[in-house]
Amino acid sequence: MQFAQLKRRDFIRLVGGAAAWPLAARGQQQVVHPLIGVLSPLSAASAARNIAGFRSGLRDLGYLEGRSVTLALRYADGAPERMVPLAQELVGLKPDVLMAGSMSGVLAAKAATQTIPTVIITAADPVALGFARSIARPGGHITGMWFDYDALVDKRLEFLKLAVPAVERVGLIVNPDDPTDEVTIRRLKTATRALGMTLQQFDVRDVTKLDVTAATIGRAGVEALFIGDGPTILSARADIIAMVARLRLPAMYGFREFADAGGLMSYGYNLPDAYRQMAKLVVKILKGDRPGDLPFELPTRYELIINLKTAKTIDLTISDSFVLLADEVIE
Repeated sequence: MQFAQLKRRDFIRLVGGAAAWPLAARGQQQVVHPLIGVLSPLSAASAARNIAGFRSGLRDLGYLEGRSVTLALRYADGAPERMVPLAQELVGLKPDVLMAGSMSGVLAAKAATQTIPTVIITAADPVALGFARSIARPGGHITGMWFDYDALVDKRLEFLKLAVPAVERVGLIVNPDDPTDEVTIRRLKTATRALGMTLQQFDVRDVTKLDVTAATIGRAGVEALFIGDGPTILSARADIIAMVARLRLPAMYGFREFADAGGLMSYGYNLPDAYRQMAKLVVKILKGDRPGDLPFELPTRYELIINLKTAKTIDLTISDSFVLLADEVIE
């Protein structure tokens, strides 16, 4: 009798355990979050503030990395030629949304996929580039942010002239192989000519050879420098700023990261804010909106930053009237 009861208890325990196995297995299954592929032209260190801005934008909308969304980050380390294989790698992960920064990233993302929803930031008119049918209704798989880069270049040159009124010979530091810097080269040639200024271009493809670049600039006799926006330059901003400091030349940079790190002045849109703005578009897509129905947006925040501490080190006197134009002054 005891043996029969024992066998019956073992049978019930066995059946009950077997019934629980599927529940336990289901409880251990990994939850799959939406995947966002992020293609950055910069190094991880240089892009840190931008990615932090993007994560902040996601959090503000209730999307927490690791809990409700997953990020796949790829960095090109300032080398535009790396963007195409990195874009292909991200597309191979089949993300729900792909995000790309810089002209080289935008072009690489467009070449890598014609179907995955893509959010971009571009320095040129997306309609002119063939990315959208119109700004208000892109119509395809791409939306994002764009800005009038020609007007931005003109404004930077205007500010440089206000800071250094006597300047006539301007040197331009760019990587001519980068699509963003190509736009700068084209526009600045026109802008300097309109102001009766001369422009000399100094190419930086390899940032390990800045000593050679510095020697060339020193012999050229330029009176001020205009620094390009391309990822090669931005990723090497500490080295670029150090080179300019040795040359003791006033310089206009594109992003506040340069002025914060010791550059004389910068004028442009706030990159972390732009990435927060892009996060809003990404979330709309994750919630079901089609990229083709989401209008391209403009950056909401532009800022002029002047580093007076740097001005003193190169014996440059900046007028009070120009200082009053600044959104922020570093002293």
